[in-house]
This record gives sequence, structure tokens and C-alpha cells, in this order.
Amino acid sequence: MSVFRTKAVGGEREDTGLRRCLTTADLIFLGIGGIIGAGIFVLTGVAAALDAGPAIVLSFIISGLACAFTALSYAELSAAVGGCGSAYGYAYAGLGEIIAWIVGWDLILEYGVATAAVAIGWSGYVRDALTSVGIHLPLALTRVNIYAIAAWFLDLIHRPVPALIAAKASTGGFINLPAAAVILLLSLVLAAGVRQSAAFNGLMVFVKLAVIALFIGVACFHVTPGNWHPFMPFGWPGVMRGAALIFFAYIGFDAVSTAAEETQNPQRSLPIGIIVSLVVCTAIYIVVSGLLTLIVPYFTLDTASPVARSMLILGHPVVALMIGIGAIVGLTSVMLVLFYGLTRIFLAMSRDGLLPDAFAAVNIRTKTPVRVILLCGFIMALIAGLTPIGYVAELVNIGTLAAFTIVCAGVLVMRYTKPDMVRPFRAPGSPVVPVLGMGFCLYLMLSLPLITWLRFLVWFVIGMAVYVFYGHGHSRLATTRHPRS
Repeated sequence: MSVFRTKAVGGEREDTGLRRCLTTADLIFLGIGGIIGAGIFVLTGVAAALDAGPAIVLSFIISGLACAFTALSYAELSAAVGGCGSAYGYAYAGLGEIIAWIVGWDLILEYGVATAAVAIGWSGYVRDALTSVGIHLPLALTRVNIYAIAAWFLDLIHRPVPALIAAKASTGGFINLPAAAVILLLSLVLAAGVRQSAAFNGLMVFVKLAVIALFIGVACFHVTPGNWHPFMPFGWPGVMRGAALIFFAYIGFDAVSTAAEETQNPQRSLPIGIIVSLVVCTAIYIVVSGLLTLIVPYFTLDTASPVARSMLILGHPVVALMIGIGAIVGLTSVMLVLFYGLTRIFLAMSRDGLLPDAFAAVNIRTKTPVRVILLCGFIMALIAGLTPIGYVAELVNIGTLAAFTIVCAGVLVMRYTKPDMVRPFRAPGSPVVPVLGMGFCLYLMLSLPLITWLRFLVWFVIGMAVYVFYGHGHSRLATTRHPRS
């Protein structure tokens, strides 16, 4: 276990430099803030239209079950091990440095790409909202066209532009400025302090829950049972494809565990925050997806804003506008929570020497890892502003599922290797619960397309190269075993 991680329950907590100010309610709102967002406002419609049909309800139940078993494992390890590294820290404590590195590398992929992907979706909602009130942002500043960028670069160095690139560059688009700008803005919020970030997140969670309640209230008066026939138009494989896709909607709950070192009573609050936020959000997903496919035909939902679109189809433009605003707020809170989780995992890995020590510093005044926040914010702003994310976002799901599988395995291993460890919370039904968590996660991973696995393999190879050439030689374990002269 890392010498820089918080001490186990029963002893004095070492001073990590982070401010302990978060309550149980803050953690519940943090979890809801990270979960409720793209899953409802974007992915529900796409998964229903193309994969599961009305059986999207079953897809959410399956993904929710996979997360429930994993969440119980998270709750046990977060209360017993602590630290801000989430699954990375648990793997370090129970499975060793190399496995911990793999998990940490997966989590960096999960949080980093997810934040950038959500920022791009956020930009689209903002652009549409401004257009609806007569404000038109320049196309060159709201979308990315790699052919236009290539043409600009070739022209800059005085090289001829091939006809194919010139033709495809005609639509323009050099940078998604709103997507980059919102990440930079959230960098400032996170750098200001965790108390301020939690208050900002709590306000956004209240707004989006109010908007969801509005949708449910209106939708209840437009239910058409015939829209659920056929209920499973794409068969069981479609339900599983939908479950694998919408798993993206659940990834925010594990960000709660990254707040361990900033929570007043982590042994009690972390399990409650993880489990309650997941239960609440799963119930909301099931209700909203069920109503959405009952009020309009599932095949009309293949749009970036299915919930708002359904209200327009039913003749409620004001409600649709309010839902659009709620979607913007909801996606903002998701970005904030994912960004927060990324910085704390990066901080934990830096403390252990697997990433440069310079990023392990915590600002004395704000009690936040400002260097990590600014570095991650800059990189993600570049990704969101200059990269058409496309299918790369699928990497988020496979990286997350891999990390979740290892967390469940960690519970089993630590029950055997450290039976006397104080466990303020124990996953019920063990070892059944961790085994079921592993089984569900592996099943969902196998439901992802081959190209996703190939991209994940590339990321894994890059990560192992970084570990071999830097992390292994600079880690705390390496310097302890082989002190430098």
C-alpha cells in the first residue's frame, strides 16, 4: 500500500493537504451530478432507436445491476482503504503496483475522454439554444473538420492542397470553441476549492432534477401503450448492445470514491454516497426511458436531444426549451464531477511516483491540486476543441468496465490476503456479489464491438510503455527497494 495513502480506519489520518469538508449529502449530490446527464439527455434515444427499442428499460436494468454489484464492492474498499485514488488505490492496496497502474491508466482514459466527449455534446446543446433565440455562432468556431485543418496547415507551409481534402474542407470548422471554453472554465471552478465546487454541483443537480420531474409530469398525460409493441424489436442481442452503450451513463458513481480525502467521515459517508446515488439514478433512468418510449415511437428518438424532441412532437415547445436548458446544466455537472475524479486519480498516481512528482503538490491556499487541474484542463480542452471524438468515446465504456472488474476482484483477493483488515462496510453476500459484478462487467465488455477492443489494446500498450520507461523506475516501491545514492 502506498505510503502516501490515508491510514486505515482506527488510526490518525495523515494530513494530505486536501480540505476535509464534504458531507454525506455532498457525496450523494456528487454521485447524482456525475450520473444524470448524457444518459438521459442523449444516449437514451440513440440506444432505443438503434439497439433496444422499448426494451431500453431492460438495458438500463442490466447496466444498473452490473453497477450495483460493483458499487457494493467499491463501498467496501472505499471505507476500508480510503485515499483519493478510487479503484487505482484499491488495486494498489490489494493487487500490487502493476495492476494498480493498469487500473489507473484505464481510469485516466475513462475520465479524460468522457469529459471531452460530454463537452462536445454540451457545445451542441448550447449552439442549438442560442440559435433558437436568434444568435448564430460561426460554424468555424463550433465544429471540427479535420480536412479544413489539414488544408489550412498545408496552405500555411505553402504546399498544394489535394483536391479531395479541398472538397471535404469546404464545410469549414476549425475548432469547437464552446467545448474547449467550458472545460477551461470548470478548471477555474475546481481550482478554487472543493467546497465551492460541491456547492456549484449541488445547484446544478437541483436544476436538472426539477427538469426531469417536469418531463415525467407532462409525459404521464401522453402515454400510448401501443408504442411498446413490439417491445423488443431487435431481440435480446439488441438489449445487450443497448446495455453496453448506455453503461456510459453510469460511470459517474465511482467518482464519489475519489473524494475520500476530502470527506469529513469517509468510512460512513462514502458507502452511503455511492449506493444511494446509484439507486436514485437507476430508478430515474428506468422511469424516464420507459415513459420516453411510451409517449413517442422508439424509432423517432435517434437524435442528440431525444427528451426535448419528444416534447416538441407532443406540442410542448416551452417544456422542450426548459428541458434543453436542463440538459445544458446536467451535462455541465457531469463534466465537473468527471473532471474532479480525473484530477484526484492523477494526484494519487503522482504521489506514488508513477507520474511526475511535480503534480503531487496541493495548493496551500485553495487546498486543491492546482497543477494537476490546470494540466488536465488544458489537455482535455485541446481534445474537445480540436478532435472529432466519434467512436473514441466507446473507449470510456471498455476502460470503465475493465476497472470495475478489477475492483470486484480486489474485494475477493483482500478478503483472503487481509482477513483482519477493519471493514466498516462489507459487501453483503460475499463472495457472490463481487463475482456477479465481475460476471456482468465481462459480459458487457464482450458485447462491445471488436474495433473498441483494438483501440483499448492500443491504449493499454501505450500505458505499459509509460510504466516500463518511467513509472516502474520512479515509483515509491522502486525507490524504497533500491534507494538512490
